[in-house]
Amino acid sequence: MDKITYKNVNNHFKLNGFHLNRNDLCRVAYSFIKEGEEYEKSVGDFILDWFDKKSYIELNSSGTTGNPKIIRMDKQAMVNSALATGNFFDLSPGDKALHCLPTKYIAGKMMFVRGFILGLDMDFVAPSSHPLLHNETKYDFVSMVPLQAENSLAELKNVKKMIVGGAKLSKTLEKSLSKLNMKGYETYGMTETITHIAAKKIGEKAFSVLPNIKIYQDDRNCLVIDAPKISEATIVTNDLVELINDKEFIFLGRIDNVINSGGIKLIPEQIEEKLSDKIHSRFFVTGIQDATLGEKLALIIEGEKQPLDETIFDGLDKYEKPKEVYYVSKFIETQNGKIKRKEILECI
Repeated sequence: MDKITYKNVNNHFKLNGFHLNRNDLCRVAYSFIKEGEEYEKSVGDFILDWFDKKSYIELNSSGTTGNPKIIRMDKQAMVNSALATGNFFDLSPGDKALHCLPTKYIAGKMMFVRGFILGLDMDFVAPSSHPLLHNETKYDFVSMVPLQAENSLAELKNVKKMIVGGAKLSKTLEKSLSKLNMKGYETYGMTETITHIAAKKIGEKAFSVLPNIKIYQDDRNCLVIDAPKISEATIVTNDLVELINDKEFIFLGRIDNVINSGGIKLIPEQIEEKLSDKIHSRFFVTGIQDATLGEKLALIIEGEKQPLDETIFDGLDKYEKPKEVYYVSKFIETQNGKIKRKEILECI
């Protein structure tokens, strides 16, 4: 079998009901750039970049944990990522897929790459917080961010498989999704890994890696990813994990979020999970400088100040109870909706 490269367009590929080959896609791209809506223009730019003579494209990282940066991504690595996704989720040519993500970011770009590499029959719609509204189409594969999934619970009866990524799933959303009659997966990844390199069934604890990927820990207990078909260099993350074997891991939290309070190390993500179904606004916990403890644990809640029922802390360990609670009327976030913890903290 010939190697599938970034120059290929699977002959099963359809976009909004039309079979398109490489030349057709370029014509559609020009039309999007010249006459399309804002969300279509970024797709047009991406398609023309994809089919130019360069073997790479340049991507913006999301900027969740620092300033956004430009990352040069090998097109063949993106093809390999799409093939690994197809393999892991058992996607076949002609499967009906929905593309409802912004193509400015890697997740939206990769849905397109999966489309024309795997030969999906893809409906492409404007990214919105309620992408399945007034849409009764039955889909084999859908990719969403948590907010979209939350707003689509009633319509997800028409979806066979869904991946959710880009931000942590709340316990409430996880419970709602696990009750649905579909296969739902939470994904793990970042721009550097060309979206997800691992996924777990919604409701399960451990992530399983996609084909051709190995994992281990460094001396900080952070995840290290060896994915030769996606990245020539080994990818060292700042994600604390519990390693089950070289194919499975449990995500604990980011090492740069860890709080050292009087010598006790606290992982915010674990405390947030315990509070997730007790606080109904967006929130996070963080460390604030303290003369005695070094850092004291603080709870930051989005919204106007109101009385707080202390019983919400009953399920926390002794050291996990916040010493301070702050309210911020509106959280600062990245363009794709991730909370910028450091900037919010600077405002307090």
